[in-house]
Amino acid sequence: MGRGIFIIGTDTGVGKTLVGGGLAALLREKGVNVGVMKPVESGCRRISGRLLAADALFLREMSGCRDDISLVNPYAFEHPLSPAQAAELENVEVRLDVIREAYRTLAGHHDIILVEGAGGLMTPLNSKYFMADLPLELGGMPVLVVSRNSLGTINHTLLTVGQAESGGLDVIGVVLNRTLRKVELASEHNEDALRRRMRVPFLGAIPYLPRRGKEAIVKAVRDNMNIEPLVWYAGS
Repeated sequence: MGRGIFIIGTDTGVGKTLVGGGLAALLREKGVNVGVMKPVESGCRRISGRLLAADALFLREMSGCRDDISLVNPYAFEHPLSPAQAAELENVEVRLDVIREAYRTLAGHHDIILVEGAGGLMTPLNSKYFMADLPLELGGMPVLVVSRNSLGTINHTLLTVGQAESGGLDVIGVVLNRTLRKVELASEHNEDALRRRMRVPFLGAIPYLPRRGKEAIVKAVRDNMNIEPLVWYAGS
């Protein structure tokens, strides 16, 4: 079905979109024909009668691709809830075949697709499936875990990696992202704690970014994250 990397968070609001956008831009710089996908996005604003999938649009902008937004983001919901809950309230059925077909189309135009999930692995996708099922449904793509660099992330990260592995997913690596301006004691020690307790690669720690323009994001990912395993995977 084509190469893809599935980006999942240990929770919502941990920086999946920031990391995914930075990676997409850097892969493009390295000559990789990269596409992006945000299969389901909730909490979208309605402007002129249409829902604006801000994360999906940001990923597309960062990647430089021009794919139709209906392929990048097949499902957009207004309610800021899990995909299953938002879909139920808005009388929509999230169908895996629709997501698979959009992914197949994108994969036919790109070397690799960065697919960003919603929330964490156990976020309900619909009445039957969870987010953890999506990378398997899309060809068994490896998972990149983004963790919030704050107190509690050791537990959240190890649980997420463990759940991924027990579900048959290959975790390509973990990256920490600092979402708070305030420096916590935990954020200074999480990297070492995770390195000593994980079997999967630790790929870096992104600092807090007061300004989130494209240049600042790309520089932060370039300077603080080892993307070579992802470049190798994209080109192998």
